[in-house]
Amino acid sequence: MSETNITSKEDGLREALRAVIDPEIGMNVVELGLIREIEINDDSAHITMIMTTPFCPYAPQLLEQSRRTAQDYLGLPTTIEMGMEMWDPSMMEEGAASDWGLF
Repeated sequence: MSETNITSKEDGLREALRAVIDPEIGMNVVELGLIREIEINDDSAHITMIMTTPFCPYAPQLLEQSRRTAQDYLGLPTTIEMGMEMWDPSMMEEGAASDWGLF
């Protein structure tokens, strides 16, 4: 797959993942900066995602919804893992934190 094609697929996937909303915060996983890594191959994809808190009660739901959304968008078998990186508000998209009343 060409680099341009992968980049455009990744950009499109990030847009598709905006449909996955954290029910506690009411913002999507992309705005929150929870999608940390996306790897798209010819025959599969893999996503690394973090949660806003280590004991997020919605983690299983958010991980599965993100995996399913990615798999549907890409048309490829997709795996997802929960990264161990600690989330902080600086990971949010520019402008998103002000919508949340943080900055």
